[in-house]
Amino acid sequence: MKKWLKNVSFMILLLKSCILLCQNLDTKKIVVIDPGHGGKDSGAIGINGIQEKDVALNIANAILKLNDELDKTLDIYLTRHTDTLISISDRTKLAKVLKADLFVSLHCNHSDNVHSRRVEVYVANQNSEFSEEAIWLAFQLQADLKKKLGFESRGVKFANFQVLRETIAYCSSLLLELGFLSNWDENMYLSNSNRIKIIAYLIYESIKYKR
Repeated sequence: MKKWLKNVSFMILLLKSCILLCQNLDTKKIVVIDPGHGGKDSGAIGINGIQEKDVALNIANAILKLNDELDKTLDIYLTRHTDTLISISDRTKLAKVLKADLFVSLHCNHSDNVHSRRVEVYVANQNSEFSEEAIWLAFQLQADLKKKLGFESRGVKFANFQVLRETIAYCSSLLLELGFLSNWDENMYLSNSNRIKIIAYLIYESIKYKR
């Protein structure tokens, strides 16, 4: 029953998104923000108990709030608004249905080595007409995180993650690993609500000026 309700809820989200898309005839960029994990899938768990699914959702909601406060410069849609587990195929399907310009999946990292740190930005290792723009934006985001927030970076990487593989044919897509929850400093940074807002603002500014 729960699975059926979850599927119905997602279909309602898709239908609402389609209606809004048809009503909106301006040239605003359509951005899908994907807070990773959710529900029973907590993702990485930090040394103070913080969960990746919550960090990702907090950042996504902060980006959405920023957009609302700035007169909705972008058309932003979240793949989940609550602590719900959505399948990866349903997340990527939303980007296809909306004909999104950009898909950004938010995550945090984890390692057995407590000294592991730094952010990572991933793009799909497949080629499409959107690959060049995705790579450009990945390097831009990495540079902004380093210059404006002082985040060290492990670089831009290519991967075959499903969430990237299933979106790159339709739009530019990125997966962000915003630090290690297993590292004390980065864990505490991501546990702070004010710093979450700062990260959200930087991501928002970067994607707003996507070429």
